[in-house]
Amino acid sequence: MAAWTGAARQAVNLARLSSPKTASTAQAASLIHRRGLAGGGDHHGPPKVNFWQDPLSPSKWKEEHFVIVSLTGWGLLFYGGYKFFTKGKNSKKDEKVGEPSH
Repeated sequence: MAAWTGAARQAVNLARLSSPKTASTAQAASLIHRRGLAGGGDHHGPPKVNFWQDPLSPSKWKEEHFVIVSLTGWGLLFYGGYKFFTKGKNSKKDEKVGEPSH
């Protein structure tokens, strides 16, 4: 399926470039970069940075970095709470009283 769509796009682009046009129109059309929906999103507001570049300002972080750091923090919080509240329960060994050990 992907091969058919790729071939169809290539044929359309070839037909578009080979059709008779004036030189300035053909040159202008070839300079237009069409990316469809692959744009970089909206560019409003201050630029986003990596979390290690400004670790104290989560509002400036990139969205992916914010998600990774927040999920890691929550995971560490739950794991730390689990270890804190269950400490010592598995380390005690039950020994029978009155039996000599050999």
